[in-house]
Amino acid sequence: MGTGAACVHFEEILNAELLFLTGTNSTDAHPIVAQKISRALDRGCKLIVADPRRIAFADRANVYLPLRPGSNVPLLNGIAHVIVREGLYNKEFVENYVDNFEAYQHYILSEWDLGRVSRYTGIKPYLIEQAAIMYATSKRALILWGLGLSEHRSGSYGAMAAANLATLCGFWGKPGCGAMPLRGQNNVQGACDMGGLPYVLPGYQSYKDDGVRMRFKEVWKEDLPVVDGKTLPTMLRDALAGKFKALYAMGYDVAMSHGNLGEVWRALSNLEFLVVQDIFMPLSGKYAHVVLPSACVYEKSGTYTNGERRVQFFEKAVNPPGDAKPDWLIITELARKLGFSWNYTSSSEVALEIGKVWQGWGGINHSRLKERGIQWPCLDEDHPGTSILFTTGFPKGKVHLALAKHVPPLEEPNEAFTFTLVTVRNLEHYNIGSMTRRSSSLLNLYPEPLVDINPDDAERLGILEGAKVRVWNNRGEVFYRARLDKRVPKGLVFTDFHFVDALTNLLVSPGLDELMETPEYKVSVVNIEPV
Repeated sequence: MGTGAACVHFEEILNAELLFLTGTNSTDAHPIVAQKISRALDRGCKLIVADPRRIAFADRANVYLPLRPGSNVPLLNGIAHVIVREGLYNKEFVENYVDNFEAYQHYILSEWDLGRVSRYTGIKPYLIEQAAIMYATSKRALILWGLGLSEHRSGSYGAMAAANLATLCGFWGKPGCGAMPLRGQNNVQGACDMGGLPYVLPGYQSYKDDGVRMRFKEVWKEDLPVVDGKTLPTMLRDALAGKFKALYAMGYDVAMSHGNLGEVWRALSNLEFLVVQDIFMPLSGKYAHVVLPSACVYEKSGTYTNGERRVQFFEKAVNPPGDAKPDWLIITELARKLGFSWNYTSSSEVALEIGKVWQGWGGINHSRLKERGIQWPCLDEDHPGTSILFTTGFPKGKVHLALAKHVPPLEEPNEAFTFTLVTVRNLEHYNIGSMTRRSSSLLNLYPEPLVDINPDDAERLGILEGAKVRVWNNRGEVFYRARLDKRVPKGLVFTDFHFVDALTNLLVSPGLDELMETPEYKVSVVNIEPV
């Protein structure tokens, strides 16, 4: 759609007539969003849920689609097949705003009949038809997805296929409509907005555009790159090959967070220079040549941008301990040491510079943010911010429907490894647990790593509730306590990656998203046995 963000704000969940949740267990991973979903359902909103595990919201769904892990694209294309076949798409919207409908129609009707979709997903065709008709005949429908959609080899195609459904039905630029990717961590949106991607500048602007290059050069007084940067998996591969020498990891514990950790550790060990910057000593610090202590959120001032594009100001409450400094100050001082004449004296000056290089931030500054959060784009100081995108069209003109293809998981269960491991998050802990495991109250609620297994599978293997089990594959082994859960389908096991003494990501497949190289955290083959 031309914008790397949610098209509406979270309150629009309450205005939807239908919600479609796919690959998101929001009660555990996004509890504030889950509260809004629950309120919408209390008001009579309809619900479609697509998830391999029968999550809590599946109990409230009008249609529950228990797809096989890694079959998101076939399911979404199958729903599109029904919408196109039955003529349920918004013909006026398609005519006015879509530039390749004929090619898309041919692809969907010829490649994604429900028989094929059912074989991939394991879902009966009539359920797919029910979901498609319910979605397409709604007046206001909103698709929400999480990492269960994106952390696959076909993750990027999955996001495209989801956006295609909203486009077919004209669900853009209106209250209670559109698409909402639910971010994996806080400020993922902000990091991407500020150019934390290897192929764009801040504001998702192309460095290949001459006008963009001139604007940045005028402000930065430096020449811009002329080629794309590297993704993290590419950096790690090049480090293993001896072609990548140094890495600066800031607020990201790559030695614990990334997939296929054995290869990550070998790559980090092969670096000539590794800098780690964090609020607590991360596991990556074991491989670091320099560790820089960073101030946490309450020890500095600045902004975060959440999943609805809302820029929010946070005020310093206490001084950072010891030698810890705010990230912006560490980077500024390092730049000066490297010979650059950076002269920032506060994070507010950085915010003002953002507005000079990106029009979407033109009206955002700390003074305004102290009154309330503002959703970009905010063009000037008289602009209130933008709660709903695409009300007057699309940034790239007409929409080009993606011919989203299915890339199967790198690994499938076999005679050697009979289970599929899916990594998830639990409500009590956050990401790798580096902060939440330091909270005694949260640790009391969820004190040790657990693996969820279907009771029938557990009985067959002689695994009892609470028993210690070994989960292993040819990349390593990890030990957990077993938790028997009938919501888990047979042949699947679910666990988190919150605990440093149970490094789940050691087991994760080396598969990567075909376009963006996101690790395939959601499909890895393993065995499980009692200890």
